[in-house]
Amino acid sequence: MTMTGAKVFVDTNILLRTILTQMNQHAEVDALVKRTIREGAELWISGQVIREFIVQATHPRTLAEPLTIEQVVREIEAMKPLFQIADETAAVRDKLLELLQEYPTQGKQVHDANIVVTMLAYGIDTLLTLNVDDLKRFEDKINLISVEEEN
Repeated sequence: MTMTGAKVFVDTNILLRTILTQMNQHAEVDALVKRTIREGAELWISGQVIREFIVQATHPRTLAEPLTIEQVVREIEAMKPLFQIADETAAVRDKLLELLQEYPTQGKQVHDANIVVTMLAYGIDTLLTLNVDDLKRFEDKINLISVEEEN
């Protein structure tokens, strides 16, 4: 399958493992992302993904030696040219409120729903994620690609 010209959204769990070599599944995730780029896809993230990256990269439960804020800022500056950034606009907020009524959602699942509506607002239909189980309910709206499916 060729992805030339396709827009592909990168979930935080994929971004973390691509950038931080010390994380488990780094090699598999990095290979998936590199193949997606080679196939001609345009990679997208959002402000939410950047914030979640910062939270996870600086958290001691994620990394034995969490990154400092200075290190995280350097990583984000280095990755910015690789991604298009989907801003969270009023249209995204309005789509979120609609989606939450269509797919009853609560707690941390709201973050997943926000990724989906951000994708929809920007015409992105494919998500690279390790969080397939939580996002399966949105498969009528987006395509999910994960490392597990690639092996």
